[in-house]
Amino acid sequence: MAAQRTGAPSTAAAPALPTLGGKKSSYRERVADALRAALIAGELLPGEVYSAPTLAARFGVSATPVREAMLDLVKEGLVDTVPNKGFRVTAVSEKQLDEYTHIRALIEIPTVVELARTADEVSLQALRPAAREIVQAAVSGDLIAYVEADTRFHLGLLALAGNAHLVEVVGDLRKRSRLYGLTALMEAGRLLASAEEHLELLDALTARDEKAVREVMTRHLGHVRGLWAAK
Repeated sequence: MAAQRTGAPSTAAAPALPTLGGKKSSYRERVADALRAALIAGELLPGEVYSAPTLAARFGVSATPVREAMLDLVKEGLVDTVPNKGFRVTAVSEKQLDEYTHIRALIEIPTVVELARTADEVSLQALRPAAREIVQAAVSGDLIAYVEADTRFHLGLLALAGNAHLVEVVGDLRKRSRLYGLTALMEAGRLLASAEEHLELLDALTARDEKAVREVMTRHLGHVRGLWAAK
């Protein structure tokens, strides 16, 4: 989804609305998910103002669910309202990015390492289609599809630990940290390597190789700050 400023609606074909995390949701929530995916991927830019009609035209929906969804994102601190104009995407500071990434590492690495001992084979293999979707999205350069599949994979993996609050916390951190540098990563030819780490992680988990799981997770999360967070 190319970034749109306030003004004339885009005539591009509307993308399918994603369902982040694989959850069942209302239409308004699906619109919010689509907007989050575009924001997380860096296709809605910090500091830019976007009108509800412009975004509605891009997604092929009416302005009302977009406006309602954007108000949800305001509550999450992802955008601010701009009277009579629309919504401005909030910026994330370097310090905030460091803090979000540090918290994610503290939560996700030990949790996923433990899954090498506790997760059953069937549940792990059920995540492989999402991992393949991430790779395919990287190959095709579809950043919105990449973010949707990546979110579904990681939150689905963490859900195997049986702690719903943990999944909620990490989901919130993922939204807030965003992935501003996905485009640059793709242009540098490094997005596919990062995408393939999801399959590498599943292989390590099914092999019950805790050392390999820790190494892949540490490397993978390092991309969030070292590569994807680059502006």
